[in-house]
Amino acid sequence: MKSILIKNGRIIDPSQDLDLQGNLLVEDGIIKGLCKETTAAEEVIDATGLIVSPGFIDLHVSLCEPGFEEDETIESGTAAALAGGITSLGCLPNTSPVVDDRSSAEFILLQAERAANCNVFPLGAVTKNHEGKELAEIGQLVAGKAVGFTDADQPIENAEIMRCALEYTRMFHRPILNRPQVPELTEKGQMHEGYYSTVLGLKGIPAAAESIMVNRDIALAELTQGRIHLMCISTKNSVSQIRQAKQAGIHVTADVTPHHLALSDQMLDTYDPHYKVLPPLRSQEHIDALIEGLKDGTIDAICSDHTPHATEKKTDEILGAAFGIIGLETLIPVCFQSLIRPEHLSWSEFISKMTIGPAKILGLNKGTLAEGADADITLINPDITYKLEPANLKSSSHNSPFLGKELQGRAEIVLVSGQVRYRAET
Repeated sequence: MKSILIKNGRIIDPSQDLDLQGNLLVEDGIIKGLCKETTAAEEVIDATGLIVSPGFIDLHVSLCEPGFEEDETIESGTAAALAGGITSLGCLPNTSPVVDDRSSAEFILLQAERAANCNVFPLGAVTKNHEGKELAEIGQLVAGKAVGFTDADQPIENAEIMRCALEYTRMFHRPILNRPQVPELTEKGQMHEGYYSTVLGLKGIPAAAESIMVNRDIALAELTQGRIHLMCISTKNSVSQIRQAKQAGIHVTADVTPHHLALSDQMLDTYDPHYKVLPPLRSQEHIDALIEGLKDGTIDAICSDHTPHATEKKTDEILGAAFGIIGLETLIPVCFQSLIRPEHLSWSEFISKMTIGPAKILGLNKGTLAEGADADITLINPDITYKLEPANLKSSSHNSPFLGKELQGRAEIVLVSGQVRYRAET
């Protein structure tokens, strides 16, 4: 591997409390540390005007392969991840067949190696075939390098199953990632239950559907001393409950998506299915609480919750349209719009939610620019403005409410293990 000098960049590394103008040297795929501008290297990257950050880590992403290649493949999804500045991601097991045994996890790794884009870490299923009835082969999945366990968009309904899962995964030092929703309260729901659902005549999903499950999962984590990670938090009560649990020393972490910070339930007034997500977009009071949770550390990470769907699955009327939006390639600009521009978070605080935060949750030796670390590096252009066009997306699917919008900020250059894997088109 060639040596690379990244010079004249604003180097931000929250893991080292670093924010300075400087130069970074990479050799043999490893970070050698800060250096002088005159340091010799085989390749020089001029980072003037760019932020040099540890490579972003996305906790849970739907790559859809095998079984749903019409929506996304591991190759296209990891290419989209690179375009979003992401160098490592957790691959959800919501495939067909479900990733509930070792061979399925190893297939994910093999396809990721063939794609040669970003690092992919399998997430194994908690229950066989996501049916919620019987634990998957947890030990075999760990042997297949699963870094965590989740039933993806299927909440783990049975409390005894969740208790057993937390006790079992505790032995392997792996977290359970659960989507906190009470199915009986979300069934047939289309959007957040509130003023706009009433006006629009759409069945609502109450905030309580989330907070009830959050409370249960926290109680079980306390009981078992297991590690629970709550995916896609969207309500103010959830934030409050997680804050109290952390103060009590319970092993609970949480993430939030950019679209739940930038968009509200009012967006559904056009009946546009691109705004249909699960959990649903909430009202402003919930958005304010999520932002406060990020600011005070209650919410540990930001996650794209990238959920691609082929065009025909999103062009139906809203009642029949699938839930979810793509989020990998819009992560930086949407967070800039909702967090950095209004000064809710600094660049360093935002980067910590995309690097060292998710790295700790999944137990990855990533998310840092420290000497000796893998040279996974994201160079961000914070000032560039552009219109997001379908033709420029790397993802196979285009289900995003941000298409055609003017955005600011993007990943300019991305290195994985010391190799330049992505350069933005001019």
